[in-house]
Amino acid sequence: MCRHPGLACCLLLLLGGWGGRGAARAGEQGPAAAGGAWGAARYEAVERHLGAVGALPERYWRYLACKVWQEGCEEEEGEPGPSPGWSLPLVGQDYLAILSAWYCSFSECCKTGDCRIVNNVTGLEADLTGQLHGQHVAREVVVRAVQGFLQSPRPEKALVLSFHGWSGTGKNFVARMVASHLYRDGLKSMCVKTFISLFHFPHHTYMDSYKAQLEKQIRETVQLCRQPLFIFDEAEKLHFSLLDAIKPFMAHYDHKGQVDYRRSIFLFLSNLGGNTINEVALDFWRAGRAREEISVEFLEQRLRLELQEPAENSYAHSHLIKENLIDFFVPFLPLEYHHVKLCARDAFLARGLPYTEAALDEVARMMVFVPKEVKLFSAQGCKSISQRINYFLP
Repeated sequence: MCRHPGLACCLLLLLGGWGGRGAARAGEQGPAAAGGAWGAARYEAVERHLGAVGALPERYWRYLACKVWQEGCEEEEGEPGPSPGWSLPLVGQDYLAILSAWYCSFSECCKTGDCRIVNNVTGLEADLTGQLHGQHVAREVVVRAVQGFLQSPRPEKALVLSFHGWSGTGKNFVARMVASHLYRDGLKSMCVKTFISLFHFPHHTYMDSYKAQLEKQIRETVQLCRQPLFIFDEAEKLHFSLLDAIKPFMAHYDHKGQVDYRRSIFLFLSNLGGNTINEVALDFWRAGRAREEISVEFLEQRLRLELQEPAENSYAHSHLIKENLIDFFVPFLPLEYHHVKLCARDAFLARGLPYTEAALDEVARMMVFVPKEVKLFSAQGCKSISQRINYFLP
């Protein structure tokens, strides 16, 4: 009798059927049902693999259940466990990994969100290179910071990145990209929490309540996931009491026996510093220098100096900046005309729509560009591009 409840039980019974007549029936329908997408050879290979799985004795199913669903891991009384050199026959460890990954793609593997952490930094770098336009500095900083943090066996503190730049330059896009490549469920992962200042914390009179709720949610998420991601949009509008509440979770870890927050990642998204970043880009253009010559060090230094100037903004004067808890200030450059055209192209492709160069030019010309004398940078970045292509639908 199957001891694996729900989907796990169904999966075992289904795969077991492939070893006998089930495999024959599936073989008769396979190539046709595949519709040519897989191809006969690949289909037959999967059929052979699953047929081998169906032939496994109960001992190996218990081993599989232990690895995939964390069931049956306790040794039965009087039955010796697998020897150090023991491995699955026929199917092998590779097939076990494939089956585990396939099951985890549509179901939770454990009671926490850890099973669905993928940390695909290679995919993150590739997608940022292909889809994040005009942001060589931000791409470089984000990839290096995330990769270095994930590769560190014992980080001293949580990773804290602060994104700065005009609206529409890609700050939210990169945050979503990070979430989608580190977690199988992206922003919907139980390990990812997003907070929008004016949406989640709108009333100053309720800040004490907001603070308690925020602290509780961060603690619970860290306890649930070994690698949580917290995104704070419109960070410049966060009340100082909320910033003080967040601070302990990002400080250097020195509290033995308590919850460990060192594997947490914090992203702050802000329009602060946008004018300074734009001035640097404009100065390079006026000097006839390519924007790709703008270095991480030069922009970050200018950005830090602006945030240290006297201002009424609570984020700029928070302990996060004063105590150097932010690891990297990530500048997002203003977007130029050809970057807007690339965004328009991506919007057409995302909706499966054909486009022409003339259509891309027309979309770009609909945007407002500044400064007035040269009309170099898009005032809205790439925001509203997806809505503007509606004008070109039949």
